[in-house]
Amino acid sequence: MAADEGRDEMAYKVVVNDDEQFSIWPAERANPPGWTDAGSVGTRDECLTYIRGVWTDMRPARVRRRDAGAPRG
Repeated sequence: MAADEGRDEMAYKVVVNDDEQFSIWPAERANPPGWTDAGSVGTRDECLTYIRGVWTDMRPARVRRRDAGAPRG
C-alpha cells in the first residue's frame, strides 16, 4: 500500500449545536439542521484537535446549566 493511500484529503469544518456539542462535517456541504459553524476548517485531524481544545466538558450545555443551578432555557 502506498503511503498516501487511504489518506483523508477532504477539508472539514467544526460544527456546534445548541447544546454546545461539537462535530466535524465536510467543509463543502451545508451544515446539518441544528448545527452552526464553530470557526475552524482544516483536515480531519486539525478539526479534531480543535475540538479537543475547546470541548472540555462533554455534558450537553443544558445539563451543565442544570448541574450549576442555573435556570433552564
